[in-house]
Amino acid sequence: MTEAVFAIPGDKDQRTGGFIYEATVLRCLNEIGCNTEHLQLPDSFPEPSRKDMVATLNALCAVPETRPIILDGLVFGAIDPTGLSQVKAPVIAMIHHPLGLETGLSPERAEFLRNNETEALRYAAHVIVPSPETARILTHEFGANPDVITVAAPGFDRPIIRKRPFEPPLILSVGLLARRKGHDTLLSALATLKDLSWQAVIVGKEHDRNTANALYAQSTSLGLNTRVTFAGELDQPSLNEMFNSATLFALATRYEGYGMVLSEAMMFGLPIVSCSVGAVPETVGEAGFLVPPDDADAFAAKLRLILEDPETRRRLGLLSERKSKTLPEWRDTAAVFARVIRTLSGSDQGNG
Repeated sequence: MTEAVFAIPGDKDQRTGGFIYEATVLRCLNEIGCNTEHLQLPDSFPEPSRKDMVATLNALCAVPETRPIILDGLVFGAIDPTGLSQVKAPVIAMIHHPLGLETGLSPERAEFLRNNETEALRYAAHVIVPSPETARILTHEFGANPDVITVAAPGFDRPIIRKRPFEPPLILSVGLLARRKGHDTLLSALATLKDLSWQAVIVGKEHDRNTANALYAQSTSLGLNTRVTFAGELDQPSLNEMFNSATLFALATRYEGYGMVLSEAMMFGLPIVSCSVGAVPETVGEAGFLVPPDDADAFAAKLRLILEDPETRRRLGLLSERKSKTLPEWRDTAAVFARVIRTLSGSDQGNG
């Protein structure tokens, strides 16, 4: 018997943190015996056409009222709250980070999304988030009831570690070519390190053409084209090869609701340089250096220290590996979802 529905926009197998999280939880829910159907919604969210909004609401309203719906945050934050109020099934909002906090939005669009998500939260039976930081944001800035928020930290599959560091040292960054990921800050930092020996690879698909073109142009103008490679999107085996080949991991992000790739890097024992924003401090802990966002000079200083000081590399690498051993597995994450589903459906028997 189907216990729940997981509603995800577009291709659930896209290789970004949020989609990887949801597709894996969906798979693991079924593996642990919490039978969950996949409901594919239009891929236009978070900027749906009127037709796609109507189709989405019709699909959600067709779900039986005894079957909880896990609703992806790209949809939840942009959905028509009035339409959402008509959905009979209990809605579990899966919010990685509020849409209105995305970097690069116009003030008007950010305000609309913040107000819309605040209203939509009134109609969520429960909310699942990947980190305590996201729970705090929703409670203090969006008026969410903390009693209906559950943290389900991402799980991780243990990779095969075969460290073969490149020479010159590889600085690896992984993230969509989106403004929030701060690759522009990373490039500005790298431009000040030309006296050192290094190479850099930025892994991630183009999120929007304007941002991607701006990054390519910036790399050219800074004279980095012979040292920085934009690798596009990689499958997991290829990405693992990059992690095994890297000397350090750098992500100059402007905000993360969790930052799964940071934990991935730590499983490979990589020192981290990132920014003290969102959930990054609790994700990284002492396994790396965190600087303010948009501070290329501070970011460069930490990169330089790791590149020049073997003892710093060794110490941070050991801390990184140690912290990664505390990470949950995906079935642990799915079990959290299963408990919420069964509580809402009235079928909680202490299993899952």
